[in-house]
Amino acid sequence: MSYDNLTGRIAVVTGAASGMGAATARTLARSGVRVALLARRTDRLTELAAKIAADGGIATAVTTDVTDPDSVAAAAALIHKVFGPASLVVNVAGLMLPNPILAGREDEWARMVDTNITGVLRVIRAFAGDLAAAADTGQAADLVNVSSIAAHVAFPDYAVYGATKAAITQLSAMLRTELGSRRIRVTNIEPGLTDTELGSHIDNPDLAGRLDGMFTAMTALSADDVADLIAYTVSRPSHVNLRQIVALPTQQA
Repeated sequence: MSYDNLTGRIAVVTGAASGMGAATARTLARSGVRVALLARRTDRLTELAAKIAADGGIATAVTTDVTDPDSVAAAAALIHKVFGPASLVVNVAGLMLPNPILAGREDEWARMVDTNITGVLRVIRAFAGDLAAAADTGQAADLVNVSSIAAHVAFPDYAVYGATKAAITQLSAMLRTELGSRRIRVTNIEPGLTDTELGSHIDNPDLAGRLDGMFTAMTALSADDVADLIAYTVSRPSHVNLRQIVALPTQQA
């Protein structure tokens, strides 16, 4: 589905190499948005940009590691040169590496915190000025953070992942107190079970099997479902902020 009133906006989408990020980029591009595709995998980004162009959209691949502040700053500079300032930022990039807390996997903790929390903060810092400038000129300005129902629903062995997502949910709430008065909308989206490659990063066979069982037991959301929800959200009149959205498969409690 496309949303005509998004035509002409400039969007930054992290995690655009796959899953919800790639789907969001495609959906926004179909709606006439010029999209900067941010992720680490250059080949995936280049392929996606070519597909978007073949469908009549406009996108540019910007290889970016959100765990590297210099990489994020360089990405912002390139986007400003190619497209100009962004009026829409979608933070999708994230890692899900569950393991029992007693396993003490500090390497996984650090990777999730740096990607899921600090990486989001780096992107916000890089583009908050753009959003403020857009809002000051009367344009719609949107910051969308993709969290998870793990922010408030307890899953065994997902303590650190859930904590990082709870941080994003709370960050979004706090940012609304800072940015709402500037007419910048902040939306936090918490998807439930969603069919993406996120689960492929799990190296614990028991936990991977548990997740596979959930996919067998119910019809999961697709990446396109979440992408359409994001596009719908940012297409509302600029004085309407859909601030907190929980999207679940119908069969998920």
